[in-house]
Amino acid sequence: MWQQARWNEPLLFEVSTCSKPTFNITIDTDIVREVGDVKNYLPKEILRSELPRIPNLSEIEVVRHFTRLSQMSYGVDLGPVPLGSCTMKYNPKICEELIDERVTGLHPYQDEDTVQGILEIMYHLQRWLAEITGTDECCLQPPAGASGEFAGALMIKKYHIDRGESFRDEMLIPDNAHGSNPASAAMAGFKIIRIPTSESGEVDIRALKAVLGSKTAGMMLTNPNTLGIFESRILEIADEVHGAGGLLYYDGANLNGILGIVRPGDMGFDIVHLNIHKTFGAPHGGGGPGAGVICAKGELVDYLPVPTIGFNGSKYFLSYNRSKTIGRVSQFYGNVIPLVKSFIYLLSLGPEIREVCEVAVINTNYFIKLIKDLKGITIPYGDNKFRKHEVVISLENLFRDTGVTAEDVAKALLDRGVHAPTIYFPLIVKEAHMIEFTESESKESIEYYASIYKEVIEEAYNNPEKLKRYPKNTSVSRLNQVMANHPLTRCPTYQMLSKLRKIR
Repeated sequence: MWQQARWNEPLLFEVSTCSKPTFNITIDTDIVREVGDVKNYLPKEILRSELPRIPNLSEIEVVRHFTRLSQMSYGVDLGPVPLGSCTMKYNPKICEELIDERVTGLHPYQDEDTVQGILEIMYHLQRWLAEITGTDECCLQPPAGASGEFAGALMIKKYHIDRGESFRDEMLIPDNAHGSNPASAAMAGFKIIRIPTSESGEVDIRALKAVLGSKTAGMMLTNPNTLGIFESRILEIADEVHGAGGLLYYDGANLNGILGIVRPGDMGFDIVHLNIHKTFGAPHGGGGPGAGVICAKGELVDYLPVPTIGFNGSKYFLSYNRSKTIGRVSQFYGNVIPLVKSFIYLLSLGPEIREVCEVAVINTNYFIKLIKDLKGITIPYGDNKFRKHEVVISLENLFRDTGVTAEDVAKALLDRGVHAPTIYFPLIVKEAHMIEFTESESKESIEYYASIYKEVIEEAYNNPEKLKRYPKNTSVSRLNQVMANHPLTRCPTYQMLSKLRKIR
């Protein structure tokens, strides 16, 4: 259904011969003279002893080479990319088409009077995202999700310093949180306090209460959590954290599970960051960049990064008027292009934005129904409990019965032409697969993906050794992952590059 190309494409250097005709490039003699002058000032040890080898290929060979490479790639336009918590949803083509020179041709140093259109778009996006999250103000500047997290952690830190409580140096983070949460908090100077997950798959309230105290700066939480379970006691959690003098921070990576239905600000969150590339249709991963919009409520608004976009009734402008701001977290105004794509996505949906969440949740629970009774698969923390935007399954029983691991199953999925889900995360689930289809996928698409799981699981029980040798039909077979931890001189990639250097 979503089969990838099944061949190994050679390097350009491997198909090139000096006898082939190539483009004739006329070199300006003035440039040659300038290069010669510069050469006199460069250290001799970094100068080439001979000219570099440049591939000699005709135009049609170049076109075919890169076309074949594109056919070997897998993306959301070919099939689902159900990487739980890092899923790429379909990127509507209208969003791509409307990003032309009117956006890409703008320069960040242009006078505000000449960029009123883009400032208007960004201003309205700020307001829409504030409404969606239940906050007061948003800043679009953070260039990625982790950057938004880091900005939020810095806001919490400065808030407590301004109150004369710099001793608050503990950040509470659930053990099922995204790995960037503790990393961002640690970068901001906080000590990480791990909160365990209860048997219900939610925050262990008793454990939370036990660690709250005078050193508590805040708690970083996503809801629904990484298991796809909604934190039903979120209001109690907010009261406990606030009662201890801490702040509540929302990781918006999982907003797809509540979009248009409930708002983080209404749950008691003080600061919210959004991965707009996960929820609002902008490209993600290799198709990025994304953006990590940061929003705040109440007095935390004064701590937002600058600039934000303001409007005085007649003109849009860059506002630096934040009395307690943490300052800039990125050059200029962040990643404007994906922000504009998100604006188009929201504009096209309008009040129907709620349906994004509804379909995403239905898709997840339909997939659960299709695979939950497969031999070797369990769904931890209540297999009868509804999930939101994603689900984490465990292949621990399959490993116990056959020796086939979660990674082996993922490789077998690749061999059958589908993209594997996130594996071995969250760490609290053994042999984990975390799967998220978003609202993008059809009923038939989900059924096909589930049928591939069924086929792989059956093969694992019938011929486990064969399954451990996958993938066979991809452009690259199974890699030696142990080699990644060896010295560079023993790494095949390093050896290949060394050979190429000698060829050149």
